[in-house]
Amino acid sequence: MREPDRIIRLKTVLSRTGLSRSTIYRKIAEGTFPAQLKISANGTGWHESDINRWITDPVGWRPKGEFDEVR
Repeated sequence: MREPDRIIRLKTVLSRTGLSRSTIYRKIAEGTFPAQLKISANGTGWHESDINRWITDPVGWRPKGEFDEVR
């Protein structure tokens, strides 16, 4: 059975990627970093698997498309 995909918050993303907050949001706007998810009225987070994919290949990372293989 697959483990559920955890939602991680900005502090963890900053720590794991080594990027600054402004760089993360700039890259989201450019489409070169996973977009955050709205998890509450004032809170956002990221799928841990998306961040792991970005860390593995930051230059080649692209958002998952409609026809991409589910892993």
